Amino acid sequence: MEEKEIMIPENEEININADADVPGITHLSNPDGEDITQKLAAEISEQKDKYLRLFAEFDNFKRRTAKEKNELSLTAGKDVIISLLEVMDDCDRAEKQLKEIDDIAVQKEGIILVFNKLRNTLQARGLTAMESIATEFEVEKHEAITEMEVSDKMKGKVVDEIEKGYYLNNKIIRFAKVVVGK
Repeated sequence: MEEKEIMIPENEEININADADVPGITHLSNPDGEDITQKLAAEISEQKDKYLRLFAEFDNFKRRTAKEKNELSLTAGKDVIISLLEVMDDCDRAEKQLKEIDDIAVQKEGIILVFNKLRNTLQARGLTAMESIATEFEVEKHEAITEMEVSDKMKGKVVDEIEKGYYLNNKIIRFAKVVVGK
């Protein structure tokens, strides 16, 4: 094997050893003579610090969202309850009038007003009653309690409603319990 001579300027000294097995000050893979172990240890330490900070930040995020979720579930019905307080006040006044007034027509009119106010308050919050009577029986909306013999025209249709079904913002929250014609 023939050795090639490299020309180095007189004022510059380079001591590079290309063979890793031969002792020398520097190698081609590490020309600056840095200690790679220290450099890697510093990088690992930096990455570990970043990881721990990120993990702590995520842990704080989980705790904060769990706390917010808990607070939300405790106060979720607050708006509905507040809107129903007026209806509750009307119920109390109606009860007082039932004890004091003997005129049934006046009592009946007052109670109907309270019922209508309750319905309107719930409708304003997104509650809608399901119309079931004389409609086709649908498993997705109705719960069949029983069947009864009916004319051919009403077969497979809802004949009677035991419990009304309700939607909240167009999502079923209670299925209608119905009697189906057979």
